[in-house]
Amino acid sequence: MSEPLQHLVEGERILVGGDRFVTVPAALAAAFGEGDRLVVVHETGDLLHIPRAEHEGVAAAVARASAAFEGLARVADDAISAFFEECAARLADDVVFAPIAAANEADVQSALARGRATSRLVLSPSMRIDMVAGLRVWRDVPTRRQQMVGEVRHAEWTVQQWRDPLGVVGFVFEGRPNVFADATGVLRTGNTVVFRIGSDALGTARAIVEHAVRPALAAAGLPAGSVELVDSAAHAAGWALFADQRLSLAVARGSGGAVAQLGAVARQHGVPVSLHGTGGAWLVASEAADAEQFALSVRHSMDRKVCNTLNVCCVVRSRAEELVPVFRAAVGEAAAVRGVEPIIHELSPDDERLAQEWEWDTVPEVALIVVDSVEHAVQQCNRFSPHFVASLVSDDPAEHDAFYQSVDAPFVGNGFTRWVDGQFAFVQPELGLSNWQSGRLFGRGGVLSGDSVFTVRVRATVHDHHLHR
Repeated sequence: MSEPLQHLVEGERILVGGDRFVTVPAALAAAFGEGDRLVVVHETGDLLHIPRAEHEGVAAAVARASAAFEGLARVADDAISAFFEECAARLADDVVFAPIAAANEADVQSALARGRATSRLVLSPSMRIDMVAGLRVWRDVPTRRQQMVGEVRHAEWTVQQWRDPLGVVGFVFEGRPNVFADATGVLRTGNTVVFRIGSDALGTARAIVEHAVRPALAAAGLPAGSVELVDSAAHAAGWALFADQRLSLAVARGSGGAVAQLGAVARQHGVPVSLHGTGGAWLVASEAADAEQFALSVRHSMDRKVCNTLNVCCVVRSRAEELVPVFRAAVGEAAAVRGVEPIIHELSPDDERLAQEWEWDTVPEVALIVVDSVEHAVQQCNRFSPHFVASLVSDDPAEHDAFYQSVDAPFVGNGFTRWVDGQFAFVQPELGLSNWQSGRLFGRGGVLSGDSVFTVRVRATVHDHHLHR
C-alpha cells in the first residue's frame, strides 16, 4: 500500500524514467513539508516541489471550473454572447478601465525595477482596442457547440456525430494582458478555463478579473467559475495546474524551457497538451527576389519581438552582393525607430546558432546567412528552425509552389512574417499559434483558438427496438 509522502531526505535517491536515479538536494529536502507534493519529470529528471498551499489553491480553482462546466451546458448561447459584450464594454469604459490601467502601470514599474523586459507587458491603447475587438469577435461568432458534424443512417437505427464542449482548459501564459481576451474564447464553445499568469503581469490579471471578467459573468448569468485565475506568482502553481487530471486540455505559452517542462508534467499525468514556446520566423530571398519587396518584408517583420518576428534571413549567393546591404538597411530602419543600432549575426549556413531564437526587447536582433539556392535555404530551415513561419520573396510562381511543398512549416508566405496571428489573419483571437512542439492538435500546426477546443460525441437513436447484434 502506498503511503503519503511526509518528508524528503537530502541525498535520497529517486527513480526517474525507469532506468536512472536522481538525488534530493539539500534545499529541496529542507523546504519540503507535510502535505506538499513532488513531481518527478521523467523526461529530464527535474524534481518539482509543489507546496501544499499551491496545490490546494489550484485544486479549488479547477473544482470551481469543473462545476461551472456542468452549469454552462444549461446556459443559452445568447447568454455567452452577452458575456463577451459585457466584458468588452467594461474594458472600453474609461472609468472601469482606470484601475486596470493603474495595476498595469504598477506591474510595469515593478518589472523595470527588477530589470525585466516590458514591451509585451504594457497594456497600451492599441492593445486595449484589440482586446475589446477580440471579445466582440467572440460575441458575434455563431455557436458551434452541439452541432451535428456527421450522420450514418441504418435501416433500424441512426448514428450521429456531434461537436460538443471539451471541458476545463488549463492555461499558463506569459505576461501579455491581451491573452485574457483571447483565451476567454473557450466559453464560446461551452468550455471553462483556469488561468495562471506570470508574476510580471499578475496585478494586471487580478484587476481585469475583478473589474471586467467577474462582473461580466454575473451580468450575463454565467456560472462564476467559468473563468478562474490562480492567484499565485509561483511556478509551482503552473506545475500543480498541469498535473490536475481534471483538465481536458492544458495550454502553455511562454519561454521554450518553461513551456517544455510544463508539457512534460501534463503528458505524464495524462493531460492533453498544446505547447507554444519556441518561435522565430525564417525569410528567404531568392534569385528572382524584388529588392524593394525584400526590404519591405524585412522591415515589417521586425517592428517588435514576438513569436512571428523575423529570426533568420537567407539570401541566395547570386544576389548577395546586392541584397545583403538591402537587408542591413531594412533592419537598421527597424532599429532606428527605437533609437538603437541592431544586432545582426552573419553566420555560416551550418552554424548551430541558427536554431536559437533571438530574444530582444528594444534592440532588434536577427541572423543572416548566404545560401547556394532556395533549396539550400529550405534544407537549413528544415534542419534548424522551429518549423513555424517560413516566407519566400520571389517573382517566380513556380519557385513559390516548390517552396511551399518542401519547407516544413505550417505558416508559409511571400513577404513579411508578422501576418501570422489568429486575429489579424483569421479574425479569430487565439490561445496560441502552431502547436509545433508536441501533442499537436493538427497535422503540422494551425491556429488554436477558443473555437478549436471541442470534442466529438456520438449519439445513437434506435428506431426499431427489435434490433439485435
